[in-house]
Amino acid sequence: MIIGTAGHIDHGKTTLVKALTGVDADRLPEEKARGITLDLGYAYAPAADGGVLGFVDVPGHEKLIHNMLAGATGIDFLLLVVAADDGPMPQTREHLAIADLLGIRRGAVALTKCDAVTPERQAAAADEVRALLAGSAFAAAPIFPVAARDGGGIAALRTHLDAAAQAADRARDDGGRFRLAIDRCFTLAGIGTVVTGTVFSGSVRVGDTLTVSPPGFAARVRSLHAQDRPAERGDAGQRVALNLAGDFSRDAIRRGMWALDPRQHLPLERFAATLRLARDEAQALRHWTPVHVHLGAEDVTGRVALLVGDTLAPGTEALAEVVLDRPLCCVGGDRFVLRDTSATRTLAGGRVLDVFPPTRHKRAPARLAALRTAAAGDLAATLAQQLAANPTGIVLERFAQGWNLTDDAASRLWRTLELVRVDTRDGTLGFAPAAWAALGEKLLAALAAEHERAPDMLGAEHERLRRLTSPTLARAAFDRLVDEALAAGRIAQTSSWLHLPEHRATLSAADGDLWRTLSPLLDAAPFQPPRVRDIAKATNLAEDTVRALMKRVARSGRLYPVALDHYFSDDAVERLADIVAALCAEHGAARAADLRDRIGGGRKVAIHILEFFDRIGYTRRVRDQRGTKDEHVLREAAAPRQWKME
Repeated sequence: MIIGTAGHIDHGKTTLVKALTGVDADRLPEEKARGITLDLGYAYAPAADGGVLGFVDVPGHEKLIHNMLAGATGIDFLLLVVAADDGPMPQTREHLAIADLLGIRRGAVALTKCDAVTPERQAAAADEVRALLAGSAFAAAPIFPVAARDGGGIAALRTHLDAAAQAADRARDDGGRFRLAIDRCFTLAGIGTVVTGTVFSGSVRVGDTLTVSPPGFAARVRSLHAQDRPAERGDAGQRVALNLAGDFSRDAIRRGMWALDPRQHLPLERFAATLRLARDEAQALRHWTPVHVHLGAEDVTGRVALLVGDTLAPGTEALAEVVLDRPLCCVGGDRFVLRDTSATRTLAGGRVLDVFPPTRHKRAPARLAALRTAAAGDLAATLAQQLAANPTGIVLERFAQGWNLTDDAASRLWRTLELVRVDTRDGTLGFAPAAWAALGEKLLAALAAEHERAPDMLGAEHERLRRLTSPTLARAAFDRLVDEALAAGRIAQTSSWLHLPEHRATLSAADGDLWRTLSPLLDAAPFQPPRVRDIAKATNLAEDTVRALMKRVARSGRLYPVALDHYFSDDAVERLADIVAALCAEHGAARAADLRDRIGGGRKVAIHILEFFDRIGYTRRVRDQRGTKDEHVLREAAAPRQWKME
C-alpha cells in the first residue's frame, strides 16, 4: 500500500514518517538545511504481513502544490497530518480537497505535536479536524493523537496502517497493462538511468521492453526495485524503481512521463471527462477557462471546454473536454486535478471518460448519453452504446487501449456482448449482433433496389454493392458479409456479379441474335479481342450499334470494358487474372512486359489489362525498387476473386 502524507507546512509530516519508518524522507541538502520539505520524499517500512508499506512524503508549502500533486495521484491511503497547536490551516484544507477530487477514499488523521499542547487544546484541535472532515469522504476517518519525537501514539497509528494495508491487498484490482507514472529520474554511476514512480496498473519484469511516453522511445528494464527491495517483478500499487537501458540521452526522461507497455503508448492532446468544481470555490468555472492539468506526475497547461452549459457551479459536476497545450498520456478512469493559470488555487478534479473524443457533435444528446454511461463505470454498457452509435463497427483494440484492458479482459468483454469480430488491416472491427444482422438486411435491400433499377443487368459488382449497402463499411467486413450471405443462399454470384438468387438478366431477342453473331470474333482471340471499330468493320454494322450492344452485354456480366471500346469476355478476364496471380507468385509483381510475353500481342494491351485490374481492385500499382518502372501486386483481399469494378 502507498501512503501519502498531506497537510500544512511545519505540521510534522516528515518527522511523523521518520517515526513510522526510521527513514528521513528529506533527501535534498537544502531541505535538511532549511528544515522544510521542498520535493517528494520516500520511505519504506516492513508491514505486519511481511509486505512493505510505502510512504510518499509531500511538501506542505502553498508554492509547492505542484510537487505535492505529482506524488498524490498515485497513493492508496491518505495520512492527513494536522498539528494540535495550529489545528487545520490553509494547506490542510487544500490538500484535503485535492485528495477528495482525486477520488482517494481511505485515510486517517495524525494529530501531531500533542506533547506540546494541553489536553484541552488537543481535544479542541480534534474537534476542529472533525468539523473540517464533515461532509467529505474522510468524515469517518480515525484521528490518532501522536507525539512523533518521543513516540507517543505511533504504535497505534502503525497498527492501523498495517490493517489498512492488508485490506487494500484484498481489494486491489491489478488489471490492465503496465503503466508507471515517473516522478523521479536520475543517473547512478555504474548503473545508469533510474526512474521511480507508482505503478498505476499491471506488472513489469526484468528484461521487459517498455515505451517512455509521450516521447515514444523504447527502454529495456535491466533491473528493478519494488517497495525499496530488489525484485524480479513490480506490481500495481507498488513504488518501483526501474534501471532503464536504451538509445536515449541522460536528460530525455523527466517527471511527468510514463514508462508503460508499448501498446499503451497513446500521447493525446484532448480527452473527455467528468469534472467536479471544488465546493469552496467562490466563482463558477466558465467555459474555455485556462488551467493547469495535473495527471499522474505531469503538470501541463490547457483549457476546459464544458459540454453542458457555459458555467459550472461550485460543488457540482459536469461533462467536459480538457484540451491540452502539449501531449500527455492517460486512459479511461484516470483521475486528475485542475488548478488556475497562476497555479495558486485548486479548482476542480475529474475522471477521464474518453481518450478518443470526436471532433464534431461534441454536445449531441447521443454523445452526452455515451459519456454518462462511461461515467457510470460499466464497460460492457459503454461498449454496447458505442457499438449502437457506430453500425459500421468500432476498432476493438482502440477501445481496449482507451480503457487499458489486458488481452484476457478484452476477450471476456467481447464474449459477454457476443460481438461479431472481423480482422482488418487497421485492427479487429467489432459489431453488435443486431447491427451485423441489420447490415445483412441492407445488403439484400440494396441488391433488390439495383435489380429494380436495372432489370437487364445480372446484378452489382462487389465494390458497387458495398457502396450501395454502406460506403463507410470496411472492405474486409463487407467481404465477410457477402461470404455469409452466399453461404446461407441469400444471394448468389455469377462470374463477378452478385445478385438475388431468383434474379435473371437476359438479353432481348434482337440483342441475343446479334450477340451470337459477334461473340465468335472475341472468342477467336480472347487476349487480343477486336475493338468496337474493328468489329463494326468486320460485320458492316454501325459503330454506335456495336458499342451500344457491348454495353448492354457487359451489364449482363458476359463482357468487361478493359479499355475504351475494348471489351474482353468474362472467361478471358478470369484466365488473365490467373496469369497475373502466377506472375506475382513467380516475380513478386506483374509487369507489362512479362504479361505481354505470356499472352502475346503488344505491350500497350498488357498495360491496359493491368490498369483494368488496378481499377477494379484486383491489383494495385507500385514502383520498383529503383523507382523507374511500374509493377502491379495483388491486393490483400483479391482472393477469393471478386471483381470490384467502379
